[in-house]
Amino acid sequence: MLRLRGVGRNFYFLLSGVWFFIAMQAGSAGLAVAQQIDFAHQVIPVLRQHCVKCHGGAEAEGGFSLNTRSLFLESKAGVPENPADSLFLKLIASDDTDQQMPPEDLPRVSAKDQEILTRWVRLGMPWPEELTFSVNSYRAPLLPRVVELPGPVDANPVDQIIAHWRSGNGSSRPESVSDALFLRRASLDLTGLLPGEDQLSKFAADRSPSKRQILVDSLLANDMAYAEHWLTFWNDLLRNDYTGTGFITGGRKQISDWLYRSLIENKPYDQFARELIAPPGNDSRGFIDGIKWRGTVSAGQTIEIQFAQSVAQSFLGINLKCASCHDSFIDQWKLSDAYSLAAVYSNRTLDIHRCDKPTGDVASPGWLFPELGQIDPAVPPAERLKQLAKLMTDDRNGRFARTIVNRMWAQLMGRGIVHPLDAMHTEPWNEDLLDYLANHLVESGYDLKAVLRLIATSNVYGARSEVLSEDATSGEYQFAGRRAHRMTAEQFIDAVWQLTGASPAKFDAPIVRGKVDRAKLTQVELQGEWIWGQSQSDGKQAAAGEQLVFRTELRVPSTIRSGVAVLTVDNSFDLYINRRKVASGNEWTKVQIVPLAKLLKVQKDDSEPANQIVVVARNAGSGPNLAGLFFEARVVLDDGTKLTLASNADWTYSEEAIRGGREGRMGQIQGPWQKVLPFGRPKVYAGVDSDLTAGLARGKAGDGMMVRAGLVKSDFLMRSLGRPNRDQIVSSRPEELTTLEAIDLSNGETFAKALQTGAARYAKADLSTEQLVQRIFRLALSRSPTKEELAVCGELFVQPAIEGDAEPASRETVAARETAVEDLLWAVFMMPEFIMVR
Repeated sequence: MLRLRGVGRNFYFLLSGVWFFIAMQAGSAGLAVAQQIDFAHQVIPVLRQHCVKCHGGAEAEGGFSLNTRSLFLESKAGVPENPADSLFLKLIASDDTDQQMPPEDLPRVSAKDQEILTRWVRLGMPWPEELTFSVNSYRAPLLPRVVELPGPVDANPVDQIIAHWRSGNGSSRPESVSDALFLRRASLDLTGLLPGEDQLSKFAADRSPSKRQILVDSLLANDMAYAEHWLTFWNDLLRNDYTGTGFITGGRKQISDWLYRSLIENKPYDQFARELIAPPGNDSRGFIDGIKWRGTVSAGQTIEIQFAQSVAQSFLGINLKCASCHDSFIDQWKLSDAYSLAAVYSNRTLDIHRCDKPTGDVASPGWLFPELGQIDPAVPPAERLKQLAKLMTDDRNGRFARTIVNRMWAQLMGRGIVHPLDAMHTEPWNEDLLDYLANHLVESGYDLKAVLRLIATSNVYGARSEVLSEDATSGEYQFAGRRAHRMTAEQFIDAVWQLTGASPAKFDAPIVRGKVDRAKLTQVELQGEWIWGQSQSDGKQAAAGEQLVFRTELRVPSTIRSGVAVLTVDNSFDLYINRRKVASGNEWTKVQIVPLAKLLKVQKDDSEPANQIVVVARNAGSGPNLAGLFFEARVVLDDGTKLTLASNADWTYSEEAIRGGREGRMGQIQGPWQKVLPFGRPKVYAGVDSDLTAGLARGKAGDGMMVRAGLVKSDFLMRSLGRPNRDQIVSSRPEELTTLEAIDLSNGETFAKALQTGAARYAKADLSTEQLVQRIFRLALSRSPTKEELAVCGELFVQPAIEGDAEPASRETVAARETAVEDLLWAVFMMPEFIMVR
C-alpha cells in the first residue's frame, strides 16, 4: 500500500505540516541506537578518570564543563554523530604536547577507551538526563512539609502557588484554551479517549461557569474508561504485560487482574503499594517476584536485586541500577544500600557483589531511610516485607507521596515538577507545589483521582500549552505552562479505532472488564448449586483432607463475544480449562472471577471435542466438616446467543488424583466417575451470593464496549509507536518519532487495515462529502474544518457522493469513494494536531 493515491496539489499543501513533522522527528537520534552503548558503565568511567578533574563538578578549565550533556554540547567540543568534527576526540588523540588532553603530565587515554568515546559520539552522544558530574548541593527532604497557601482563598491551590511564583519572576499567565480544546485535552489525559460529537456539542452549548470542573468530575467518574486508560501507565511503571520474556517458562507472573480491579475501584494508593510490596495473595505478587531470566545472569539481575530496583524506582523515584553494581555515580546510594533492600525480600544468604565479583560481605536486611524505622533481620521474609510496606506508606515518608504526585503532574502537564521522574533527589522547580500536592494526596486518603482532579481543574491546566523553542531542552528549566505531549501508542490506536470501528472483538488481558453497579445485582439470578461427592450423602460431612476431581463440558458453536465464570470451593481448588491451569483459591469466602473469552474453543461441528472444565477441590480442617464447590459461567456469542454452565447434578467427580502433569498444565484424569451430590444453596454459604452475582455482572459490564489498546498484546505498530516491552520499568516514554514509526504509519499493514475498515464504514454512510469531512474532523480534532481544509479535502472525492436518495452507486464509484475516505483518514491521523494532546 502506498498512501495518497491520486491526491491533488492542494492536498499536498494541506499536508505539508504532516510530512515536515514526520521528517523532522524521524531524523532525531532514536532510543534504539542509544542502547548500543552503556553510558553509565562504559563512557562515565573514562570521563571520570581522564576529564572530570579539570572539567567537572566546580571545575571548568578553559570554559569547558562536561557536567551535563547540554553543557558539553554548548562548548562545541563534541558534535553528535560526527567524530571527525569533535574537538575533544582530536585533543585526546593528539601527539602535540601543547594541545593534547589530558596534559602530558597525566596518563593518556588508551586506544580502547578512545574507541569507546568515538563510538559514543558516532551514536549521538546518548546521555541519560539524571546523570551529571555537577556537585548537587540540594538535599531532597524526607519528611512532609506544611505549605501555606498565598491566596486568594477561593482559587484553586495549584493556581495560588503558581501565581505567587510568577509574581516573583515576572512571568505572565497564558490565556485559557477554547472549550473544545479543553474537552479533547481532558478526555485524552484522564480517560485516553476522544470526545464524541454529542459530547462536543453539549459542552459547547453549556453556559455554566463551572462546566470544566463538572467535565473533569464526569471523566474521573467513568471508572471503566479511567481504569483502562491508566492501566497503560501502571503497566509501564510496574513492568506488567500480557506476553513477553519469562511468561512461557513460568519465570514471570502477571498482576493484570489485581491491577485492573485496583484502578476501577480507585484503591487508596497506600493500600495499593502495600499489596504490591507485601502481597496478601498471589494476584499481586508478580511485581516483587520480577523476571526469572533463563540461564546464568549477572549479580545485578537476580530476583532479589530486581526487587530492590523495582521498589525503589516505582515508589520512591530512586534509580538503584548503578548502586546495584557499585556505589552510585549520581546520588548518595551505595552498593550496600541496594543489597540491604534486596535482602528484605531474599529467603537465602545474599552475598554482595561489586561489578559482578563477590566482595566477601553478606547483605543484612534494611531499608533506605532508617530514620523512619528499620527492618528486623531476624524475622522471616514475609514479615520483613510487611514491615517494609508499612515503612514505605508511613505518612512521615514524604518521598513516597511526592514521587507519585510528581508522576501525575507529568502525565497531565507534560513535564515533572522534579525532572527526570526517577531522580527525586533533584531540586524541584517549585517545592511548594510539589509538597502541597503530596499533602493533598495524604489528606484525601491517598486518593489518586483527587490529585488528578486538583490539577485538571486548575487554570494552569486549562491554559494554552507552552510554545517550545529549539533550545527548550537545554539550560535551566523555566516553567512556562503545560507542555503538549504526544499520544501514547495506546491512545493513538484507541483514537484510530474510535474513528474507524476497527477495534478487535477480543482482548488479551486476563481480566473481567467493568465495574458492577450493585444496585442492579437483582437482575442477575444464580443458576448453580453447591455440589460435592457422595461422602456428604445422608447428612454426613466430608472428611478433612478429602480431595475430589470434578469435571464437566461446554460446547461453543460460534465465536465468543464475552464470557466469565465465578467459582469458589470450601476450602481450596485448582481450575483447569482445556488442560490449562487458569485459577486457584484457598479461601472460600473470596470468589474467583475468570474471564473465558480467550480460554474456550469454538466447536464448528460435533466431531470436535467440547471444552473440558476440571476442578480439583480439597476439603481442609481437623475433622469431618461441610465441603462444597460452586461454579457458574455465562457466555455471550457474537450472534447474541447466551450460554450458561453451572454446577449441578450433571457434573461428575472422581476420587482418584490427577497423574503427572507439569507447571500450569493438567496431567491425566481418571475414573471411576460418579454423579455429584448437589445440595442447593445452603445458608452457611449465603454470604458469598452477592460476590458471585457481582462477578457475573462484571462479565456483562464490558459488553458492547470498544476493546481498548491497553488490553491487547503489543503488536508491530504499537511497538513502533513507542510501547515498551516492559522487561524494565518505564516511567516516561520518548517523545521523538522514529524512522521506523514514520514508515509504519505510511505503509504498515496493521494501520492500513484499520484505514480500510474505516473507509468502508464512512463510504457507505448516508452523508454528503461535506458532512463526511465535517464528521471526521470533529471526531478526530474536536473542531470543524476550515474553509480551506474543506475545499482541499473535497478534491479527494473525484467521484459523485453516495447520497441516501440517489440511484444505487456503481461498484467503481463505491471503490473510488472508499479510496478517498481512506486517504482522508490517513491525512487527518498524521496531522500534528491529531497526534499531540495539545
